[in-house]
Amino acid sequence: MTATGSPDDPTSPATLRTVDLTIMGEGRFKATNVRGGVLPIGQGEDPDFTPVELLLAALAGCGAVDLEWVTKKRAPFSAFAARAEGHKVRDEQGTHLVQLSVTLDVAFPEGEGGDQAREVVPRTLQQIQDRLCTVGRTVSIGEPVSYVEGTVVPRAEHGAQDRAETDASVGSLPT
Repeated sequence: MTATGSPDDPTSPATLRTVDLTIMGEGRFKATNVRGGVLPIGQGEDPDFTPVELLLAALAGCGAVDLEWVTKKRAPFSAFAARAEGHKVRDEQGTHLVQLSVTLDVAFPEGEGGDQAREVVPRTLQQIQDRLCTVGRTVSIGEPVSYVEGTVVPRAEHGAQDRAETDASVGSLPT
């Protein structure tokens, strides 16, 4: 049984993550997180990321953050690049992505710390896939998404105290 308020309680404010979306114009939206970060979202007719591209970015970003979190204890990246890809298909299940993959191309400096970092990469990538990356795990497990009509209070009306409390509840979870 999970205690209320614990990091494993799905009803706890400590586990809640939110993003608000507002309209910027026809086919363009702005996502805002609790820390005030913003990201434009579009339909693919301008430079804005599409929702599918954001999912791919989230998969790559989640893996990158987790990999850096583990390896930086040994050595920082001396080079980094990543690519997330998948095929968007339409079939009897509707539209969805298949054959998802994330490739991380990393290098570390020469020396003992770099050697230690290189040594943990394969195991860490497996841990990212199996348990660390929240985004990848959610996609792999297949958590249902509900789309409902309701009232959304703009984040500006929540106030700084709510944002500070939410930020404090996030704790040390990197992704």
